[in-house]
Amino acid sequence: MKIYLSTGKVKKEWTDYNGHMNLAFYIHLFDTGWEVMLNKFNMGEHAAKTEKKTTFAVESHTTYDKEVKEGDEVDINLLFLDIDSKRLVYKLEMTHKNENYRAATTEVCSLYVDLDKRKVTEIEPLKKQKINDFIQENKINFEDQNLKLISKLKK
Repeated sequence: MKIYLSTGKVKKEWTDYNGHMNLAFYIHLFDTGWEVMLNKFNMGEHAAKTEKKTTFAVESHTTYDKEVKEGDEVDINLLFLDIDSKRLVYKLEMTHKNENYRAATTEVCSLYVDLDKRKVTEIEPLKKQKINDFIQENKINFEDQNLKLISKLKK
């Protein structure tokens, strides 16, 4: 079972000369979906502005499975999430809203960063507990096969 995060619609200006969405906008839509989770864990834009702590993506693996075109609506879903004291590894999926096919996936390793120091820092205990609780509640729904970046976690 997928964990729904957000929906996006392919804009004309996002398409390229091949008649489908340019790869940069796949990443944009994935990032928009992931922001839903960051806000849930108090690590998104508000935390960056008020606490000066947030996440930086440092590595990703993206697949483009089937094209989407101008006007298509897509859902962004969480497929997997795990953490250690300073890192998050997550995998997202983009599905065509009407035709329900997988258009793309992205797996990302992000670091938790203190913006004042511009250095990686440990995730605060309350945030880490909130994330771990979410993982435990949803672990049965995660797709953990074919992960490329899971070895980045220090368990």
